[in-house]
Amino acid sequence: MTKSKIGTIEAIMLVLTIIVTQTISSLPREILVSSKSATIINLIFVSTLAILFSYLMVKLMKNFAGSDIIDISEYLGGKVFKNIVGIIFILYFLVSSSILLRNFCESLKIIYYPMTNIVFIIVLFIIAVCTANRLDFNASLKTNLLIVPLVLVSIVFLFFANMNKFVPQRIFPIFGDGLYNTFILGLGNLSAFGGITFLYFLPPYLKEPEKMKKIALISIGISAIYLILCVSTLLFMFSFFINTNEIIPLYNATRYIEFGSFFQRLESIFLLIWILAFACYLSVTSKFAMGIFKKLTNIETKKPLIDIFGILILGISLIPKNYAISDKFETEIYPFLVLGITFFLGISILLLANLLKKKQKNITSKSE
Repeated sequence: MTKSKIGTIEAIMLVLTIIVTQTISSLPREILVSSKSATIINLIFVSTLAILFSYLMVKLMKNFAGSDIIDISEYLGGKVFKNIVGIIFILYFLVSSSILLRNFCESLKIIYYPMTNIVFIIVLFIIAVCTANRLDFNASLKTNLLIVPLVLVSIVFLFFANMNKFVPQRIFPIFGDGLYNTFILGLGNLSAFGGITFLYFLPPYLKEPEKMKKIALISIGISAIYLILCVSTLLFMFSFFINTNEIIPLYNATRYIEFGSFFQRLESIFLLIWILAFACYLSVTSKFAMGIFKKLTNIETKKPLIDIFGILILGISLIPKNYAISDKFETEIYPFLVLGITFFLGISILLLANLLKKKQKNITSKSE
């Protein structure tokens, strides 16, 4: 995997993969629940923080050119600490992708396959992911390069196609439940920018590592615009989303699109695009998890891991007994995982590693 180098645009689409997958699921609903009419202002606020955070991350990683967070962890705390951090990120990728898969498949079951056992729907995704993972890393990214822009375009189209049904007054009161809820409690919506996690692992794969800052800022900026469009569509169309547990909220917005008698019921096209996007997300996260495992164990090839990791994703996705439990994980536990691992653990490692490097330089300069 380390021999596969990716371009700037591919890297940007890679970072966008996580946020695209989250918005397909319940993320927009949860943001609306927490921020209500202040959602747009809250998202502008947390988007600014996410951009500043990604800028800080890139600046800190610049002192470790060509290294990812696993390499930097080894520099900071040796092999034991490297293994601990590596295992944390592997579990994060596996558990989060498995639960998101379970929730998405539950939604597909409710919409199209009410009589089908959920296991069969999940297995189809696992087969697709294992097949994709047998291809070259760049092949998966080329597919991602096609699918993610399709999702982005579909959301822009969804926004403008439904504008005639918008009720702008739903943005009031503009600060929702107050400034404290919007700007303090609303900080939890930073978890929407889970795509930042991939930035920790990108440097070794980039054809042009010097463009890391450009990749980070553009990908987070696009994520912010995309997320604002998603929640704005729902906010202006459906006031009831604030008090409902609607499955795939964006799917409902697609059902209102009409262009004359010949262009109606376009939701199936949107769902097909979203299914492809979800398969790409699973492929990318599992490949990164396997890449970390390969780095920790120094195995020569990841091929023996493909089916093992596929079975692990399947097994974890089947742990919740029902949709209510898996949805609770996605809405109440997953955001804390993102905040804890991406926004706290990762940046803490980078800060401490930079302090250690600075200390070593000072010692060296004094000895000279």
